This record gives sequence, C-alpha cells and structure tokens, in this order.
Amino acid sequence: MKFINTKNAFLFIFMTVGHFLFAQIDKDATKETKILYHNLKLISKAHILFGHQHATEYGHGWKNELNRSDVKSVTGSHPAVVGVDFSDFSGQPKEVIEKAKESLRKNVIDTYERGGITTVAWHFNNPVSENGFYWKDSLSVPAMSLIKIGGSHHEKYKEILKTIADFAHSVKAKDGTLAPMIFRPFHEFDGDWFWWGKKYTSSEDFIAVWQFTVLYLRNTLGVHNFIYAFSPDVRFNSEDEYLERYPGNDYVDLFGMDDYADFGRDGKYNLEAGVKRLKIISDLGIKKLKLAAFTETGLESIPNEKWWTEILLKALKSENLQLAYVLVWRNDSASLTHYYAPFPGQISAPDFVKFYNDPFTLFEKDLNNIYKKKFK
Repeated sequence: MKFINTKNAFLFIFMTVGHFLFAQIDKDATKETKILYHNLKLISKAHILFGHQHATEYGHGWKNELNRSDVKSVTGSHPAVVGVDFSDFSGQPKEVIEKAKESLRKNVIDTYERGGITTVAWHFNNPVSENGFYWKDSLSVPAMSLIKIGGSHHEKYKEILKTIADFAHSVKAKDGTLAPMIFRPFHEFDGDWFWWGKKYTSSEDFIAVWQFTVLYLRNTLGVHNFIYAFSPDVRFNSEDEYLERYPGNDYVDLFGMDDYADFGRDGKYNLEAGVKRLKIISDLGIKKLKLAAFTETGLESIPNEKWWTEILLKALKSENLQLAYVLVWRNDSASLTHYYAPFPGQISAPDFVKFYNDPFTLFEKDLNNIYKKKFK
C-alpha cells in the first residue's frame, strides 16, 4: 500500500495482492460502501476528515441555499463529512415524512456526487409515548423494551425501519450507484437525556434492539449501503466501560464517541481525559480491524479564537490516534449563539483556516474519488 498525499489531492493506491482484512459487518455491502470503508481505515492512519452536522442544509443566518456551507464560506471547501438526521422519518404526519425524505435524498446524493461522505444521526422520536426524542419526566415511556422482538410496539418499529430502508434504497446517483451512509443510531446511549438512555434501558434490551436493527435492515430489507457506528457519550474511562453495551463484533463497523464536556463546554477543558477516551476507541478500531471516529464534538459559539489548532487539532494529533473523522455539531440558522463551525467574521475563523491548511486535516476538496478502489 502506498500513499500519495498532497493537501489538495489525496490519493490511495493499493499495491498489495488480495484484499484488506477489515472487519466490515455487511459482506454484501455495495462496492462503493466497501471501498469507502477501506479508504476510511487507510485515511485514519495518517490523516483525519473534518465533518459538520447539517453543513449544507443550513448555517448561521441562512438555509436551503444551493452548494453553500459555512465551512465552505470560510475555507473554500465543504467539509469532507456532512451530517444529516433521520429525525423526521417517524412520529410525523405522512406528508411531513415524505417531504423530509425528498429533501434529505437530494442532500445525500449531492454530497456523494461531489465526492463527500454522509453520516446519519437518528434523533428518534419515541414510538410509544410519541413525545419526541428527549426524555421528559411523566410523559416519556422507556420504549426499548417495547420495540424489541416480542414487545408491544415491535411491529411499529419494523414499519419505521422500513421507512429508513426505503430511503436507503432511494439515494441513487446519476450513474445508478447508491450513496453509502454512516448510520449512527441510538447515540449517547450512556446518558439520560434521550429515551433510549442507560437510565431507562437495560443492557439486554439495548443490545437486543441494536442487533435486531442491523439484522432487519441488512438481511430482511436488503440495505447494503450502511456503515454502522456505535457512539456513547463520555461516561466511560476504560475499554470495559466503553463496551458495557456493545452489541458485538458482528453488529458494529465503527467505534465512536461524542465528547463536548472535555473540549470546553461550560468553560471546562480536560484534554487529558478527552484524549484518553479517544485513545480507547482508536485502540479498539486497531485491535478489531474496524473504524474509529470522533463522532461529535465542538464548542458552542467558539469563543476561544484558537480552539481549532490549540485544542482540537492538538488532541487529534496526540497518542498516534487513528480516527477516520471528527464531526462538530450544527450551525443553527436563526440562533445568534448556537453554532459550532465558524462563518466569515466569526472570531475563530482565521484559526480555522490554519486548521484547514494543516496537512493532517482533510476536507471535501482533498478527496479524489474516495469511492473508487484504484486511480487509473
């Protein structure tokens, strides 16, 4: 294997006989999904992709503008990884679901055709109490035990998964290929803010639902363009704690974590703890031949003008971490303060340009046919 790397032309040339023994769980994954999986593993050995949630759907003071992102406005490139969400795929009137699917379909296909990567969060509206994805005392129902096999709402859950599968089958590019997606269900499950959180769900029920979700999407509904990501929040300090609710090697492609707490939230920094946790997931990816990624982080309003290079980049470059990507959270279109990536004039924008120009970080412009196995 040989890397040819310039900042604006990142190429992989495979020079080994046979195939790489990466432990992707869907042996029938589409060609493009398999190649993406392999290339993400290779990237993580020497670089990291930058991602931003809802980057091309809306940004600080705007929404629904063609080929725009706040990241592109600052650097000239979209992020390499664009985050979207399946939040409106259930718990909504049918017309709302169809409109959400159509809008999201265009976003995913556009990202794929530009050469970027889509990762999907799922703020899953409670299918039993139907009161959103956050836990609300006296209103929410601990539904994981009810949507598993044998539960009272299992058939309803299957219908919701069919909606997701229909979408996965629909994201076809002009050349007829399906856009791969990194699917990240039930994220931050070790917290207590979502109805699927640890406080409301036994380990057995969580694992049962996760395993059923993968098997039903893959084996029954024929979804073969998903890479499955497992991402708790920060309530772990060891590999054993991280794996407490791990559904098994046959059900996870990517080890992730969401960590805002160690990277400046409420003015508190603990890079030592953050790096220790990143090291745990990186080491798991290496040991189990899977991907690892920093699936969510960021500093709201980015008041630290050197946050990108002195906090985030410093952490990412430490301990020989092997992480495929780092994703920061969204820039709200209406709020003056709820944003996690800079926009022109924002105090951290100059430092973000330095982050962008660092050879270690890769953005969409740096990717050249990441879905192709070999350059000709």
